Amino acid sequence: MLALVRASLAAIGRARVAILTVAATYVLSVAAGIAMVSTGSAFALERRDEIVGGAQSSEIIAARGAGEPLRAALLDFGSNLALGAVPSTLLGFGVVLSYPAVAYRGWVGGIVSADARHQSRLADAGEALYYLVTLALQLIPYSIAGGVGVRVGFDAWRALRRPRTDTWLGLPKDRLRDAALAYVVIVPLFLVASLWEFLAR
Repeated sequence: MLALVRASLAAIGRARVAILTVAATYVLSVAAGIAMVSTGSAFALERRDEIVGGAQSSEIIAARGAGEPLRAALLDFGSNLALGAVPSTLLGFGVVLSYPAVAYRGWVGGIVSADARHQSRLADAGEALYYLVTLALQLIPYSIAGGVGVRVGFDAWRALRRPRTDTWLGLPKDRLRDAALAYVVIVPLFLVASLWEFLAR
């Protein structure tokens, strides 16, 4: 198992440039979202209310409301992994296609820094800590998932000019292997993020 973790970390290291570009996009879009709600942008605040309101009917929120935070955390973990991380990796195969989705997810993460009264959660030290730690724990694995996908896509596009023989459906096998290996680290990171979000308070 330790060897597998080492291999996963090495694969992530090889994709570090792509991962950092995705992470930078997240940071900038989160900052934009925070700035918009902090300055009272009606558009951002209305979108925040729509998103949060829509989430109230989800099974995850229902489990939390029923006093089942562990179940809520596990549902959130499964959703982040299956509906967030994997699509992020697959979108990365198109390289530029992934960045608008990354920017939107980051922006949403920023606009929910406002609470139901449209007050900044960053104004209270305890609430700010919870919000920022939760956000960081989620965006780290999301950045890795998106970055390893971008690396696959970038090398696939490069192979159009310099064809490779070691491909599967036109995608470089070694890059695909690295993307799969990265999930050895991505999966537990998402689990930690969800457990923190639903059990930390």
